[in-house]
Amino acid sequence: MPEQLNISKRIRLPLAEISLNFIRVQGAGGQNVNKVSTAVHLRFSISASSLPESCKTGLLAMKDHHITADGIIIIKAQTYRSQEKNRADALDRLAEIICRSLVRAKKRKATKPSRNSQKKRMDSKTKHGNKKVLRGKIKGLD
Repeated sequence: MPEQLNISKRIRLPLAEISLNFIRVQGAGGQNVNKVSTAVHLRFSISASSLPESCKTGLLAMKDHHITADGIIIIKAQTYRSQEKNRADALDRLAEIICRSLVRAKKRKATKPSRNSQKKRMDSKTKHGNKKVLRGKIKGLD
């Protein structure tokens, strides 16, 4: 079992910083659900981690339902019937959240419509207005 979680080529996270608790799965599933603790409850403190500061600020600024107001990421993995698969799933989801925080959004460049597109728009509005005028009552036929 690896001692660290690889987030990207440069960022690695020691598994000692991640708290994993195994709990029983909720819902239907028969006797296996009642006997075996296969679900994983992962807790990861952003501020206490060894992640770079830019990554920490990106994570804390994210609007994700897994991140609490205290800066703790909580993930519950219960998709699979085996403890090891749920553990791997929880770690993968943590890595995905951290990777999403590293992506910076491009700045929007302000643009304005071209002169030709403005002319086309005004022509279509005039044409539509003329069509509506033609639907009206005809004057002088009374």
